[in-house]
Amino acid sequence: MHSKILKTLEYDKIRQKIADYTVTENGKKLALNLIPSSDAETIERNLAETQDGADILRLKGGIPMPKLLDIKALLKRLEIDATLNGKELAMIAKVLRATNVVKAFFRELADDEIDLKSVDKLNEDLQTIPEVSKKLLVSIESDGHVTDDASSLLKSLRKQIESTEGTIRDKLSSLTHGSKAKYLSDSLVTIRNDRYVIPVKAENRGQFGGVVHDQSASGQTLFVEPQAIVDLNNRLKQQQLAEKEEIQRILRELSELVAPHTQELEQNALILGKMDFINAKAQYAKEIHATLPEISLENDIYIRRAWHPLLNPKTVVKNDIALGKDYQAIVITGPNTGGKTITLKTLGLIQLMAQSGLFIPANEESRVGVFDEIFADIGDEQSIEQSLSTFSSHMTNIVEILNSITANSLILFDELGAGTDPQEGAALAISILDAIGAVGSYVVATTHYPELKAYGFERPQTINASMEFDSETLQPTYHLLIGIPGRSNAFDISKRLGLSEQIVNSARQMVSQDSQDLNEMISDLVKKRHDAEEKQAFYKKYLKEAEKLHHDLEVGFERFESQKDNQMNQAKKEANGIIENAQKKADQIIAELRKMRMQGANAVKENELVDAKTKLNQLEQPINLKKNRVLKRAKNQKEFHVDDDVLVKSYGQKGVLLRQSDADHWEVQIGILKMKIETSDLEKIKVDEKQKSHSGVSVKRSSSSGLPTTLDLRGQTKEEALMSVDRYIDSALLAGYPSVTIVHGKGTGALQSAIKQYLSNNKSVKSFNYASANAGGDGATIVNFK
Repeated sequence: MHSKILKTLEYDKIRQKIADYTVTENGKKLALNLIPSSDAETIERNLAETQDGADILRLKGGIPMPKLLDIKALLKRLEIDATLNGKELAMIAKVLRATNVVKAFFRELADDEIDLKSVDKLNEDLQTIPEVSKKLLVSIESDGHVTDDASSLLKSLRKQIESTEGTIRDKLSSLTHGSKAKYLSDSLVTIRNDRYVIPVKAENRGQFGGVVHDQSASGQTLFVEPQAIVDLNNRLKQQQLAEKEEIQRILRELSELVAPHTQELEQNALILGKMDFINAKAQYAKEIHATLPEISLENDIYIRRAWHPLLNPKTVVKNDIALGKDYQAIVITGPNTGGKTITLKTLGLIQLMAQSGLFIPANEESRVGVFDEIFADIGDEQSIEQSLSTFSSHMTNIVEILNSITANSLILFDELGAGTDPQEGAALAISILDAIGAVGSYVVATTHYPELKAYGFERPQTINASMEFDSETLQPTYHLLIGIPGRSNAFDISKRLGLSEQIVNSARQMVSQDSQDLNEMISDLVKKRHDAEEKQAFYKKYLKEAEKLHHDLEVGFERFESQKDNQMNQAKKEANGIIENAQKKADQIIAELRKMRMQGANAVKENELVDAKTKLNQLEQPINLKKNRVLKRAKNQKEFHVDDDVLVKSYGQKGVLLRQSDADHWEVQIGILKMKIETSDLEKIKVDEKQKSHSGVSVKRSSSSGLPTTLDLRGQTKEEALMSVDRYIDSALLAGYPSVTIVHGKGTGALQSAIKQYLSNNKSVKSFNYASANAGGDGATIVNFK
């Protein structure tokens, strides 16, 4: 894009706002050097990066990024075998630490399964250098100080220095607080020429001996190194020189360690800068409430509720802007201060932002085009130096634009043809628009000339537009009205301001009838548009209420589902406790039945089976349904009476009611047996006379007993599964089932093998085979009993 359009549309302010969010020098450079692209793939890639940045900002608060300086110059010095100082090595260490932090952050994003389109690929190009990172971390602090752990010699030297300094301070303290303290001008110990000294009164110079290193401005105080610590100071000086030499050696060693990795470090610094820039784009989008635009390669532009990004989004008027699909030229007419110019700038700047990979200040699902160039002639460009009038400066700019446009250009004209005779200016404006139309460019132009209203009706691919004006309040509303040309409000305004009706009517007569008819037509269009918008607002109100009701219902349903799940989980916990206790008793009863069966089938008497089953049934926990009105009504409809035919559900046997023993039990005749059964275990049935006269008794349970014919073991451990199968086989045999299905899944095959081994050793199992393909295949086993 030409630099002139960037300046005209204040694109630099957008770049600066993004740069303010960066924390690295490389990120700031990317922001300040940002330019729009005319390549669709590049735009899509840059928008994908911004989308990733926005998602990360929303979900994780952004990519973690410290302040980083540009290390490129340092890396160049390392390539020529230079030795870096502590602060410079600390800058490199900071880049390595940031690399490790960012890599760890993206691993966390991957664990959270956050879908990214582009930024994760940048992360893949970051290279950690563990040996260098560890050595720099141990040796250099963030301010460049070389740590004691950098080498054992350095640690030893610093301990010696500390010991020597302690000895010096002790000796000086004995001087400043002892009998000779009266010879001092102050009890302060200080340093001159890197040696410890004390302030001695000039007349007492000979009391301490040693060396004078300095004196006060008045000459009354001498800073003396006492003879008692001269040797100690000399020793300290030697230790300090040895420390500096060791530090220099460490810095040289660290520089040599880093030098082979300059390319990786430079790439890391650039990638971190790019991520910082992506962070900044996302933060700026959040600040102005911008959204991701769709890209139309056909330049079918539809920007929903757009506003200028440099204006307050809470107070600015938002407009829909459409261009390219049904028309390639828009002519906006109307009075000054109505918002025409800001509308032009909004369209141009939004298009520049989108082609730069930025979110745009508009509602979601807005579309933008891809233009090779955007041109604008906006504002008063009168040049005193070049002796150009307003009209001349505009025309010079327009000539340059017309010589540069293509069929894929967007041109923005503000007050086209202004600054000269109205009739000539209108003619020039029409000719310029025709020339642009012949090339096929896209154009939006504002004008005062009424002649261009007719142009908008007559020319193909061209449409009129205007900025709405409220004649009641005499104020512009700043709403863009596509399809409606602007009308003159001079007569209405003058009349409302108090100009006599006679003068206004006289003025009206001087205006041609065609012009009056056009204004009346425009007025009628504006009124119809206003009525349509009122109806739209009316329907929006009810739509909003319906959406709110829908939202409330969704929230209520979610709350209901949550409460239901909580209650179900609680019920399951309680049921599991009951089952655990009941299971122990059930296992004991089943063991007794198995023992009877082992003694021989003839040894098992019918009443023994019934008694055993009664014990099992007594383990069932009753459920209190008294408060459930629906079930209560259903229960009342099935009240029991003497001689009613019933099914004893726990046994699967039919019987006849003899009498009611108490509120919860009935005495029932089952074959030759009379039993006391709980009311909840009875179900009223209809039996014909032939069945009723049949006195035979069966000890087999029917499918109404509640025991399923399929056992699902998926999700259980092998031990749990074998216990479940053992109990289930016993129950199935007791129920008289000829066969059952055991679902064990495929998995690793361990559970399947264990089940097969168990079935092979069970004497009650006649045979077993895999289920059919449509019933589970080798993930389920059909068991047939003897």
